[in-house]
Amino acid sequence: MDPKLLSGGDLAFIGDAYYELVIREYVLKKDITSLYKLHDECVKYVSRDAQYKIILAIMDKLDEEEKDIFRRGRNYNYKNKTVEYIHASGFEAVIGYLYLEGKMARLNEIINLAIKVIEEN
Repeated sequence: MDPKLLSGGDLAFIGDAYYELVIREYVLKKDITSLYKLHDECVKYVSRDAQYKIILAIMDKLDEEEKDIFRRGRNYNYKNKTVEYIHASGFEAVIGYLYLEGKMARLNEIINLAIKVIEEN
């Protein structure tokens, strides 16, 4: 499977899953024992609004290829969706692309930036 040939929606699909898994692991390391609190803590990082804030904050840190992937994910055919939803999908597409390309160092860098954005707000 060549990530360069996948649609923005496909990249966002896998990116959403990978990002959520990483964030769940990150939140578990905070020693939160209540499932409700775990869920609430995860939502702070993975919600549409959180991802919208993240992509706005890190856009200038993306290289041109990543910005192209963001636009592909963002421009995916979403009917009647908010700007936050569309931008969050672009963020997820970047995550999915980096994951499928095996660019783990860069992927971790982007996710660490995302965590920092949320924790500073």
